[in-house]
Amino acid sequence: MIDLKDLRQNPDRYREAAKHKRIDADVDRLLELDTQHRQLLTDCQQITAEKNQIGKRIGQLAGQLKKASPQEKNSLQAQMQELQQRPAELKRQEQDLESSIAQLHERVQELVMRIPQPPDGDVPVGKDDSENVELRRWGQVRQFDFEPKDHAALGTELGMIDTERGVKLAGSRSYFLTGAGALLHQAVLRLALEMMIEKGFKPMSVPVLVREQAMLGTGYFPLGRQQSYEMSNEDPPAYLVGTAEVPLTAYHMDEIVDEKDLPLRYVAMSPCYRREAGTYGKDTAGLYRIHQFDKVEQVVVCANDHEKSKQWHQTILQNAEEVLQALELPYRVVQVCTGELGQGQAAKYDIETWMPSRQSWGETHSASRFYDFQARRLNLRYRDGDGKVHFCHTLNNTVIASPRILIPIMELYQQADGSITIPPRLRPYMMGMDRVSKR
Repeated sequence: MIDLKDLRQNPDRYREAAKHKRIDADVDRLLELDTQHRQLLTDCQQITAEKNQIGKRIGQLAGQLKKASPQEKNSLQAQMQELQQRPAELKRQEQDLESSIAQLHERVQELVMRIPQPPDGDVPVGKDDSENVELRRWGQVRQFDFEPKDHAALGTELGMIDTERGVKLAGSRSYFLTGAGALLHQAVLRLALEMMIEKGFKPMSVPVLVREQAMLGTGYFPLGRQQSYEMSNEDPPAYLVGTAEVPLTAYHMDEIVDEKDLPLRYVAMSPCYRREAGTYGKDTAGLYRIHQFDKVEQVVVCANDHEKSKQWHQTILQNAEEVLQALELPYRVVQVCTGELGQGQAAKYDIETWMPSRQSWGETHSASRFYDFQARRLNLRYRDGDGKVHFCHTLNNTVIASPRILIPIMELYQQADGSITIPPRLRPYMMGMDRVSKR
C-alpha cells in the first residue's frame, strides 16, 4: 500500500506510475474522497470538542447554582436546561457523521489498494517485455551438430514426462513427471534449497492455502485475484498461493520486530498454483506455462533504508544466478521496464535462461524490491534503537522453479543418441544416475 500522505503531496508521481505501469487507478477520485473523509473527521472532532465544552459549562453552572441568589437561580437553571438538550442533538449529528465516515473510509481504502507504487527512477519506461533492458549474459549458448529435440519429445521418449495422462486427469496445462523426470525435478529443488541454507537463509515449510488478508497484504489482491484459485467452500474463503512469497512475507503480519533481528532471511520450497487466466492458446504445449509447479523462494525483510534495499536486491539476484551457474545453464539478466512491473514493485530483474526449443531466452526467475509497499499492507514494522517504529522493506526472488527449469536442462544437456546427461551438480541427488537413456 502506498503512503497516502505522500500521494497527497505528490499526486503527479502516482498518476505517472499508473500510466507507466498500465494500471487502472483513479488518483483524482481518491484525492477527492480523501478530502471529504478528512473533513468529516474534522467535523466529528469539533462535535466531540463541543460536547466536552458543554459538559464543563454545565458543571460550572451547577457550582454557581449552589451559591446563587433566588433571583439568579431561574436564569442559571434555564441555561442548564438549554445546554442539557444540546448533547442529544449533537449525538444525532455525530452518529450521522460516523456512518458517512465509515462509508467513505471503505471507498478510500478500495481506491488506495489499487494505487501502484511508483517505479524507481532508473527503471526503463516501456510497454511490455520487448522493452526490457538486457544487463548481462553468462555462459555460452550450445551449438548442436545434430537436430535437437524439444523437452516434450525428449520427456515422452525417455519416460520423464506424461502430459497425455496429466491432461486426462486434471485438464489443460497439466502433466505427470515420471521416473527420472520426477527425480530431476526434486534434484534441482533440493540443490537450490541447500545452497540458500548455506548462505544463512532460514528454511521454512509454509501453508499454501491462505486467507485473503495475506493475498491483499502482499499485493496479489485485488488486481491479481483472477490468477488465483479460490476455495469457496471455506469460511472465510481461502486461496491457493502462486508463490511461497505470500506466506513468507506475511509471516510477521501485524507484528513489530526488533531492528537487531533484521534482516530476516527466509527460504521455502512449496507447490504453487496459478490459473494462467488470460493466456488462452499461449504456450499450451510442454512445461513452460502450467497451473501447478514447485518453487524455492527467497524473501528478505530489512530496515526502511532504500540503499540497503537496493543492496539486498543485488544479493538475492546473485543467489539465483549462482544456482544457474552451478547447473552450467546460459542465461541473461534483464531490467524489467515499467509496463511489466507489478503494482507493488519499485524495480524488478528477470533472469532468462536459453531454451533451444523456443530459440530464445525464457524467463525462469524474477527478483523484486517493494520498499515498504507490502509492509504497509501487512502492518509489518520494526522498532529501532531509539524506540521509534518504522515499516519494514521487503524483497523476494525465485531461487529455482521447476518444472520450467527442466526445459533448458533437458534440451541443453541432450545428446545425439537421444539421451540426456545429468548436470554434474545434480548427480548426488539422482541416486548415482549420470545419464537418462532410452530403455
